[in-house]
Amino acid sequence: MIVTPITKLLGIRVPIVQGGMQWVGLPSLAAAVSSAGGLGILTALTQPNPDALREAIRETRRKTDKPFGVNITLLPTINPPDYEGFARAAVAEGVRIFETAGNNPKKLIGYLKSEGCVVIHKCTTIRHAKSAEKMGVDILSIDGFECAGHPGEEDIPGLVLLARAAEELKAPYLASGGIADSRGFVAALALGASGINMGTRFMCTVESPIHDRIKEKIVTSTEQDTIHIFRTMNNTARVFKNRVSKEVVAIEQRPGSKFEDVRDLVSGARGRQVYELGDPDYGIWSLGLSAGLIHDIPTCEDLVRRMEQEAEELMSSRLRILTRNTRASPFAKAKL
Repeated sequence: MIVTPITKLLGIRVPIVQGGMQWVGLPSLAAAVSSAGGLGILTALTQPNPDALREAIRETRRKTDKPFGVNITLLPTINPPDYEGFARAAVAEGVRIFETAGNNPKKLIGYLKSEGCVVIHKCTTIRHAKSAEKMGVDILSIDGFECAGHPGEEDIPGLVLLARAAEELKAPYLASGGIADSRGFVAALALGASGINMGTRFMCTVESPIHDRIKEKIVTSTEQDTIHIFRTMNNTARVFKNRVSKEVVAIEQRPGSKFEDVRDLVSGARGRQVYELGDPDYGIWSLGLSAGLIHDIPTCEDLVRRMEQEAEELMSSRLRILTRNTRASPFAKAKL
């Protein structure tokens, strides 16, 4: 059993969190991850309004008696969603674990903490993580450059970012981005994380609500099948490399291009239909580099248990053997 500050704070058996994902963080997936021993996350903005989120929370409770959380991502938009309404609806339904992300989260975090909630905040830089600590968040999710969705604008990969987090942060943190198996899980713990956050890996499970053809596309994809869009707009997003995303990048590279030139191509409605229709080339959809590590479509129960068992085996056998062999080496006491 792997016990960390995060398993204690969240009341879960295994320090594995399913990150909030637009159109994917629905009751079927969140409940399955929580029932498997991790923490499932409902995505608030996947629901059309706060009342619909209330019903999603109730549905999740009908499917599991384990803890689960709600993600609220603050988006740069002209007409912002009713963030406060979503937060109040979730709190009223008894949710006490929240994942927050995006810009200017202070007001939202302040409200959630005033209601006695545990707050996980996603960050792509150490300075943003330290700011979130000052706001009173309980857990940080440190997203390396390998992650799907928005990796920030500084392009810092997880290996460095997580080690820097160990140097600078006081709050426990999750490792996010590029993790899909037990090796990544153990590496994250070695780098100082108290658990991991996975998105792309959980997309490719039996209970994931996306079309089977998209799951099969993930299985056949490699780490070379993603692309960055919105680089020129300082809103970088890692997505699946297809006809649409390559067209977006080509338009961005034209002198004087602006968001309006790609608006229709990147619409959320088209992205949602990718998951519903099963056509990977229909629109923009998020995919992390961890796709290269995904080779099957297990149940969440099988995935979490496999990662837990393999991680324990790695830590108790392989790493211990390496340490023992080092101690026994004739070079161990050599003066170099």
